[in-house]
Amino acid sequence: MKLTADRIIDAGMAVFAESGYHGLSMRQVAERLGAHAGSLYYHVPSKSALLQLMADRVARQAYDAGSAALAALPEGAGWQAGIEAQAVTLRRSIRRHAGGAIMFADSPKMLSGGALSLMERLLRTLSDAGVPDEHLIVAADTLLSHVTGYVLQEQSEPPALPVTEEDVAGLPERFPLTLVAAAAYDQEEKFLRSVRMLCAGIATLIEPAGA
Repeated sequence: MKLTADRIIDAGMAVFAESGYHGLSMRQVAERLGAHAGSLYYHVPSKSALLQLMADRVARQAYDAGSAALAALPEGAGWQAGIEAQAVTLRRSIRRHAGGAIMFADSPKMLSGGALSLMERLLRTLSDAGVPDEHLIVAADTLLSHVTGYVLQEQSEPPALPVTEEDVAGLPERFPLTLVAAAAYDQEEKFLRSVRMLCAGIATLIEPAGA
């Protein structure tokens, strides 16, 4: 099958999922494709360029998913609903890829068009809501960092040593509030509540109409 940039990105993401950033190499990608490493460089000039393309794909998929979610909102939905739609679809898009959170975290530094589009739309949503200009970038960056950090925890490796019943036995007495809180919600509900809390905080920056 003919080599294309898309096929190389597919293979790169598969290798990344198995081996992580440090295990990714053009040689491994070539082996997965049944090709010589040298033939990849015609389409993707370096590992750094491949990582940029991979990160951009994750961000663009998230942008497209967010566009669909925003279009599906009922007429007159508030700005918080728009933020929630963008955050939920971003999390889902990142989670589709093993190591997706790491790739997405690097995408702004790589000047990914997809990541910059996500940020621009989020800034526009906040600006239209009335968030003052001096708070826009911090508010948007806080939201994106929260989503990325949340998925990083979800995609983290399991403990090196298995947790035993003996390890857990004394924890409820020592940390009752922590354990009760941890069991209160599933991950979906917890994430939604966290985004709504951030929106509630951002809302305090918006001056009432006529103020």
